[in-house]
Amino acid sequence: MRIPGKRVTQTRLIQRGRFVVAVDVEMVIPLDDPSEPCLEAETVNFLKEVAEHAERGERNWLASHGKVYELVEQAT
Repeated sequence: MRIPGKRVTQTRLIQRGRFVVAVDVEMVIPLDDPSEPCLEAETVNFLKEVAEHAERGERNWLASHGKVYELVEQAT
């Protein structure tokens, strides 16, 4: 079920393991409470899916859904 209201796109950062993934998601400013944008259930599920792929280190999948940043160890 879609929440009625104005739709805006925001970037969310997901950090898991060696990866930080920046993904653009649609948020809703509800008509009943316009104080802040909220996420719909399908968007929350997508963010969980991104986190799971990041934990498994699936760089190609992550890159197809957002910008991927990976921790690189510095040689000492």
